[in-house]
Amino acid sequence: MKPSHTLLAILIAASAASRAQVVPAAIVPASTGETFGLPVSGALHYSVRYSQTAEFGGPQDGQQMSYISGDSSYANSGKRLPFSMQYGGGYGRVWAGPPSAGNVFQHLSLSQGIVGRSWNLSASDNVSYSFQTPTTGFSGVPGIGEPIGGPGTPTTPDQTVLTVNTRSVDNFTTLGFGHKLDSATTLNLGGSSGQMRYIDQDGQNMNTWMADAGVSRRLSARNSFSGQYSFSRFNYVSSIQVANAAQISFSQANTVQFSLSRQWNPHLVTSASAGPQWISSSNSAILPSSTTISANASASYTLRFGTASLMYSHGTSGGSGYMLGAESDIAMASFGRSIGKNLTVGVTGSYMRTAGLSNSGTTSGEYGGAQASRMLGRYFNVYASYTAANQSSSLLNAPNVLNSLWQTIGFGIGYSPREIRLKK
Repeated sequence: MKPSHTLLAILIAASAASRAQVVPAAIVPASTGETFGLPVSGALHYSVRYSQTAEFGGPQDGQQMSYISGDSSYANSGKRLPFSMQYGGGYGRVWAGPPSAGNVFQHLSLSQGIVGRSWNLSASDNVSYSFQTPTTGFSGVPGIGEPIGGPGTPTTPDQTVLTVNTRSVDNFTTLGFGHKLDSATTLNLGGSSGQMRYIDQDGQNMNTWMADAGVSRRLSARNSFSGQYSFSRFNYVSSIQVANAAQISFSQANTVQFSLSRQWNPHLVTSASAGPQWISSSNSAILPSSTTISANASASYTLRFGTASLMYSHGTSGGSGYMLGAESDIAMASFGRSIGKNLTVGVTGSYMRTAGLSNSGTTSGEYGGAQASRMLGRYFNVYASYTAANQSSSLLNAPNVLNSLWQTIGFGIGYSPREIRLKK
């Protein structure tokens, strides 16, 4: 099925669900006495938007596009089998300026858990399709009106090199297992795999494999400590003209980290971790073994009418499609706030530096976005947004890598009904 057909099917299904009302938990026919109910329970939400964007600077200077996009989310109310889903995607059409490499963008995230008395098992999958490096919003396309600066700490992106007109598919699957050894100590095991594919062969295709094991212990009601070992391997399956691509088939890292988390009060939570990281590759003559430091830090602050979060990460990555192994520094921040009953504002930003381990080049980029949304009645809203991205790069033979200032202005209207409660 084509991506555009997939998007249309999901939006039609969401529209049909919106017309349904919350039904009774059970219906008992008088003739048979049998009991019927919905197979699921939980909360379903969706929205649909129309937007216009204009881009200035960079290779997309003067481009104007119209987007039809939507998103939906569902979370069940089960404590033993928790499940959640989030989808965002859309279709864009160019009206003026240079053409776009693609029109369809989609992002789907699924998570399923199993909770026992002293153990838990979780599985998740996160897959996205885009025609540029994702930046603001869940789908990553700036200017389409998706909420930005929402709750939750930003996660480390797979692509830390900003690109345009580059169609890619990124999929990441994770399995996790936790077992309580006693009232304060938990054993954690996990594994994951990822695939990054560049549809037009203008980036480095890559497979990622990871495994980790660790122990966490609650020191007090507010503090917890953990130690973790992880192994990461990045296999390069086919390539563009990346330096030394024929001589290096994989790079890998072994990491030991110790972390401390603290909940200062009901609103503020912080976490920090650091430890040594040992790097190696399939060709030590080109990418010699080395030892470096891996570090992560995050903070989230929640108020009644707003949220703020910060994140920093330093360590080894697969190279984001343009390097055979890289050392990355990533800093991300977001803030969202409701002003009164009808106005919501959001701000987000990021700094990313990616340096090739085999001296293949360095990129330093940053982006930021701001958006204001105002309700019109009970279900409709209008929004305006501004996004800017800037990057300098010394990479060779990478014409789709952004190497200038690129700005996007967007505005539009959206339809978002109230959350639908489903009951068995």
